[in-house]
Amino acid sequence: MRNLLEQLEGYTPWNEQEERDRVVLLSMLKSGQDLWTRENETAHFTASAWVTDPTRTKVLMCYHNIYDSWSWLGGHADGDRDLLVVALREVGEESGLTSVRPVSENLFSLEILTVDGHEKRGRYVPSHLHLNVTYLLEADDAEPLAVKPDENSAVGWFGLAEAVAASSEPWFRERIYAKLNAKLRARVN
Repeated sequence: MRNLLEQLEGYTPWNEQEERDRVVLLSMLKSGQDLWTRENETAHFTASAWVTDPTRTKVLMCYHNIYDSWSWLGGHADGDRDLLVVALREVGEESGLTSVRPVSENLFSLEILTVDGHEKRGRYVPSHLHLNVTYLLEADDAEPLAVKPDENSAVGWFGLAEAVAASSEPWFRERIYAKLNAKLRARVN
């Protein structure tokens, strides 16, 4: 199992957003709070995935029902402290893909995400923070895709620029997806 504290301490931030979020993530992780389950309604860990095809020219996105936007794949730790396992599981559940593999077991990105209050399965979920880490994963873009109807209504492959443009959430487009693509391009070159 990968130790998150060690991963965060050894992580080299890409930009100011990652540097500032890294400081907060480390502080919260060291606080002793339960950040691994949704029982903490203020903040909890999530894992996301930037899923690319083998050529690194396409990324996988899903149309997220709650946010009414195309977005990356991922989900809650729900007690699992191995966030790479969480990211892999969530990609499988949200896309139907079975051949997903890590490009690296290292953190690809990190971010603190705000989540507005919303209804989920008939119950109100208060506004909170997702303490998120992102992994770079790879999958075969010819493998069949399947939606997870209780979470998304579409799944598809997009060119790198098209993936950013597909999102209807400006902050994600500008601060997250554009950053992930820049990091992906830097890794390829």
